Amino acid sequence: IERLSHQSTSETMTPPLSCLSHNILRHSSRSPISRSILSVSNHVCFFSHDVPPGPRARHITTHRHTGTSCGGLTASTVGTTTSKNNSSIMQQNCRSLLQPLQMQQNQQRQQQPHRHFASAPTHPFVLSHPSEVDNTQNPTRGRIICITSGKGGVGKTTSAASFATGLAKRGRTTCVVDFDIGLRNLDIHLGVERRVVFDFVHVLTGECTLNQALIKDKKVEGLSMLAASQTRDKEALTMEGVEKVLDQLAEKFDYVVLDSPAGIESGARHAMFFCDDAIVVTNPELSSCRDADKMIGFVSSRSRRAEIGEGKDGCAAVSQTLLITRYDPARAEAEESLAITDMKELLGLPVIGVIPESRDVLTCTNVGKPVISMGEENPAAGAYMDMVDRFLGEEKELRFVTPEPVSFFKRIFG
Repeated sequence: IERLSHQSTSETMTPPLSCLSHNILRHSSRSPISRSILSVSNHVCFFSHDVPPGPRARHITTHRHTGTSCGGLTASTVGTTTSKNNSSIMQQNCRSLLQPLQMQQNQQRQQQPHRHFASAPTHPFVLSHPSEVDNTQNPTRGRIICITSGKGGVGKTTSAASFATGLAKRGRTTCVVDFDIGLRNLDIHLGVERRVVFDFVHVLTGECTLNQALIKDKKVEGLSMLAASQTRDKEALTMEGVEKVLDQLAEKFDYVVLDSPAGIESGARHAMFFCDDAIVVTNPELSSCRDADKMIGFVSSRSRRAEIGEGKDGCAAVSQTLLITRYDPARAEAEESLAITDMKELLGLPVIGVIPESRDVLTCTNVGKPVISMGEENPAAGAYMDMVDRFLGEEKELRFVTPEPVSFFKRIFG
C-alpha cells in the first residue's frame, strides 16, 4: 500500500479492487459502528452508509489528496491508484484490516458457555437421572432442594438455615449451600463466618477439594455448610462445574439445600436448574407474590427436569411448595395484608409452612444461630419445625394462622 501511495496517475479501479470495495461496504453495513474507517498508511477512507453497495461501487475513481466526489461516494483525504498487477496486493492488505474484526467475532463465540439452560439434555449425566431419586424406597442419591423467591428480603437465607438444621435434627445428613456468590450471608446465620477458609468457587476452580471447603456444624450433628465466595462474582458459576459439585454432595448427604439468591440472575438459575424440589418463599404482600409467581414459571420451564420431560425415559416435574414468612394473622384479618387463601389462589401451590412475624428472627441472626434452635415453645421455631415435618411426609395442621385473643386488661391498658 505504501508503494501505491507514490503513484501519481489516476485511473478507474480494476474489477478485482472494485469488488473488494463492494465487500468492504457490505461488511461495514453490518457493523455496529456508524462508519467503517480503513487506515492505510497516511490515507484514510470513509465509506458512507448512506450509499448502498452495488454497481456504483464498481466505478470508484480516487484522486490523490483531493476531496472530490468519485462515482457517487465521498473520498476524504484519499489518494491511491492501482493497476491490474497491484490489485492482489491491495486485496491482501485490505483483508488484513478485516482480520481483527473476524478474530473478535471468533473470541465472542468461544466465550459463550458450552451448555445453555434451554439446551436439549443430550449430554451424559454427571448428576444421576432425576428418576433415580424419585424412587423413595431405594434412592441412589440425595435430593436437591432449592429455597428460592423472586423478591429479595423475604427470608430465604433465614428459612434455608432453619430448614437444613431441622432436617439434620430429624436424623437426615444435610448440607446447605450458599449460591449468593459475592454476597454470602448463610455463614452468619449458622454462626460459622470465622471458620470459612475455602468456598464454593475454590471447589469449582480446583483450588481445593470439596471436603476441604465443607464446614461441619459443631452443635447439630449431620449438618454441613458450603459457603459462597465473597470476592468473586456470579459469572464464576458454570453448568458443568455446578453439576459436578452437586453430584459429589448428593453422594455424601441425604439432602442438599440450596440457598438461592433473589431474582433470575446466574446464581438463581444454576440453583433452580438441578433441583428436585423447590420451596418458594414469599411475604403476604402483592409485589412479593407477583415475583414469586414469576419464579414458579421459571422452575417449571427452565429446570433440568423440565428439559427431560415426562415419558418412557422421563421424570416427574419439580415438586414446588409455598412457604409464607412474616405472616401477621391480625393484619390479614383486618385486610391490611394478603391472607393465606389469597396467596394459595394467586400462586396455585400447596402451603408447606407459615412462619409468623417474630422479633426473635432478628435476634437469632445477630447472635448467629438458626431460628429453629429456639425450641418448640417459640412460635417461629415451632412453625419451622412443622415445615420440616410436612416436607418429610407428616400431616400437620397449620399453626399461628389465627389472631390471638386479646385479654380484657390488654384492651384497657394496651
